Amino acid sequence: MADTDTGAPPKVVLVAASVLVVALAVAVAVFALTRPDTDGGAADPNGPLPLVAVPAPQADAAGCTTLLAAAPAALTSNGKQLARRPLADPAPRATAAWGADNPVVLRCGLDRPQELTRTAQLRVINGVQWLQVTEDNAATWYVVDRAVYVALTVPDSAGTGPLQLVSDLVSAKLPVSPVKF
Repeated sequence: MADTDTGAPPKVVLVAASVLVVALAVAVAVFALTRPDTDGGAADPNGPLPLVAVPAPQADAAGCTTLLAAAPAALTSNGKQLARRPLADPAPRATAAWGADNPVVLRCGLDRPQELTRTAQLRVINGVQWLQVTEDNAATWYVVDRAVYVALTVPDSAGTGPLQLVSDLVSAKLPVSPVKF
């Protein structure tokens, strides 16, 4: 009895169809793995870094302008140099970032952090009072003794270098102001 008597296609057609399906799957996989990056550079460790804007009502204050203008081109973290990254549009105002995978982010002109209470533990680093707020795999440090609030978000993998360097920068560029609870 022939294959066509049952109504099924001939074995040759089934084998050819199977080979075409496998060839198509391989072609799609190769294309996906070798195609150029088309996501606007987000995957490029040196390209523009997309950041979410946060409320920063004093971002245009003179202190923020002075601080960001003096921000360095690189930060040292655990002995590595982190290059300053361009920010993707729309870039948050008064913001700078350094590094590729888990960037260090500096923001100026923020609202007073809600964690800043009379009982909050503050740390003084190089003459600057900081409030540490721990998050998943990172910490945000808020400068609380200047006329504008400054935040430095550092990944857990970063050493103390960025915090010390930004403390020196804040100390040099922003005059001391009483802490406001």
